[in-house]
Amino acid sequence: MENFKDKVVLVTGGATGIGLATAKRFAEEGAKVVIASRNESTGQDAVKAIKDSGGEAIFIQTDVTQEDQVEALIQKTVSAYGRLDAAFNNSGTEGKVAYLGDDNLENYSHIFDVNVKGVWLCLKHELKHMQQHGGGSIVNTTSIAGLIGFPGLGLYSASKHAVLGLTKSAALENASFGIRVNAVSPAVIETDMADRFLSAQPGKREETVAGVTAMHPIGRFGKPEEVASAVTWLCSDDASYVLGQSLTVDGGFTAI
Repeated sequence: MENFKDKVVLVTGGATGIGLATAKRFAEEGAKVVIASRNESTGQDAVKAIKDSGGEAIFIQTDVTQEDQVEALIQKTVSAYGRLDAAFNNSGTEGKVAYLGDDNLENYSHIFDVNVKGVWLCLKHELKHMQQHGGGSIVNTTSIAGLIGFPGLGLYSASKHAVLGLTKSAALENASFGIRVNAVSPAVIETDMADRFLSAQPGKREETVAGVTAMHPIGRFGKPEEVASAVTWLCSDDASYVLGQSLTVDGGFTAI
């Protein structure tokens, strides 16, 4: 299938984990993929992996918390490929695990700068282009933590709730421009971020993994490729009547 043949797709946080799996999936379906990340080494590795599989991709080093870099990202994307058809705003951080009463401003600023400010800045400049060039589709990465609360992850959870607010507002503001904005809300996915969270308590990783796994009725953690399938569907014409929604990919976690 080539649902995105000759389409131009931007993936922030596209060098690893969910972002990389999604970038590869877009490329497999015919898209010209722009990978944005702060880490040039992993970004270039991601581009090589896509090209080695017969896809087309470029890397643009970007810190999504810096507006000048985000604006340049969109400009460079359009300069390279002529337009932007879809975007997956996936850059994010879990910050440090801490109860709210013990947390600090440094952790707050770090989490909200990346997870909220970063998504807003990407939306701002993606939408400007899409409004002027016939529409498009955008998906933001939230989390089941954006739907429910989590002890020890209060700031992270709050940031993901905020991303859902941005998603719904952007969808309403831009529907008339032919732009669909949605979100994907995964549970625990087998990524480096999940590994850091599961290892946060020294000496208790096995116990933590067992306990968190049990919270997923499907009996396992998700795979990045399973989230990639949801994202590419949301960006495809098959989801043409879907906007302002959060597609939960959680193995039944929030159904309990």
